[in-house]
Amino acid sequence: MKRWIALGAVLSLGLTACSDPSATSTSADSGAVTWADPTAKLDGVKLTIWAAQNSNTVPKAVVDGFQQATGATVEVVTVPDPYEQSVQTKVATGDKPDLAFWQPTASMLTAINARSNLQPLTGAPWLSTVDSALKDITGLLDDTRYAALITSPAVEGVYYNKEVFASASVTETPKSFDDMIKIARDLKAKGVTPFYEMGADRWATQWWVQVQLADAAKAGLWERINTGQAKFTDPDVVKTIATYQSLINEGLFNSDIKTAKFEDQGTALLDGKAAMVVQVNSFFGQLQAKADTASLDSKIGFFPISPGGNIGTFIPDQSNALVAFKTGDAKREAAARQLLAYWMGPGYRSFVTDRNTVSLQPAVASPAGVPKALLDVHASLPSAVGSMQALAVANPDLYINLADMIAGTMTPEQVAKATQDQFEQLAKAAGYLK
Repeated sequence: MKRWIALGAVLSLGLTACSDPSATSTSADSGAVTWADPTAKLDGVKLTIWAAQNSNTVPKAVVDGFQQATGATVEVVTVPDPYEQSVQTKVATGDKPDLAFWQPTASMLTAINARSNLQPLTGAPWLSTVDSALKDITGLLDDTRYAALITSPAVEGVYYNKEVFASASVTETPKSFDDMIKIARDLKAKGVTPFYEMGADRWATQWWVQVQLADAAKAGLWERINTGQAKFTDPDVVKTIATYQSLINEGLFNSDIKTAKFEDQGTALLDGKAAMVVQVNSFFGQLQAKADTASLDSKIGFFPISPGGNIGTFIPDQSNALVAFKTGDAKREAAARQLLAYWMGPGYRSFVTDRNTVSLQPAVASPAGVPKALLDVHASLPSAVGSMQALAVANPDLYINLADMIAGTMTPEQVAKATQDQFEQLAKAAGYLK
């Protein structure tokens, strides 16, 4: 399970790392980053990678290959959930790994205090091999690259049950948000639950607001919010929250929305008890644990959605990328960069095959077993726009406030105000707003 959360309490801890005595100068500080041959010998060098519980098996094939090729020792350490808070707390006290899985968005690179804590990955040798539409989609903070994208970023969009659509004579996927709602109303009239939401687990509630803001995001909404020119309390943003509430009140969602959980969401869509789910890639991971690829290809489809059409909203998570830390040990820092170069170079083909995941490199074909829905998610990326997490400088608790609205304890206006107030607090702490 993946959550995109605001880290207000520990953000202030992360900012104190500017004075961390262990963040000593390295050759990377000046931008003069050097990159060794990916398979150069590293006998006696030991590297540590921090990973979350849902990403700790991701490096296995790469680590095995890198160790055999270089003689280095690489230990993958599982950091307990909540992963992001745990990592920030450890880093703020001077405890740093050589590498870590990390959400490569502006807000989360700010939260980890990338300028002081992370090595810039300037001139990374694998960048020329990455699909040009994805090379700069994420991993940058103030035009400096701090994260290496290793897998296809998550996208907010709609997973749907093809069999439910067919039985209700829905022959085409929606071409806009309003078109989707029209289809939903037609489905309800035929006795089908159009949408399934996981109000109890809360974290996915924000996707409903963000997909409605996709066109505005493409027009610079998050840049305006970052600079105070726009706010969550503006009428256009409040309208998206109110629309979400009105659709729930209309009965277009599961009747147990307040108590339903993430696990229930996957079961409902697979079993045809609901037609659609607005979710991200981690949801499909749940479906893969419940059904084989052939079944998923026959049952589950995906389409991006926005008010004006089929624009997706991308939201990279911690399993999509790695960062390399400034540890004060120049040899280990260079070895960490070398591991990244191996991962995305000689080790990349075996990595995507081992993970059965979509390749980011045109010269490396995606494995034959990747489900079609995931290929469709990946295909939506070149035209997708960044999410709040990807483009805003801070990530407030929008999802908690929306879940409170679902529970009946907040109005749309209160959701917007609470979100704006927290955004301002986080952005000011990070030095982006005065």
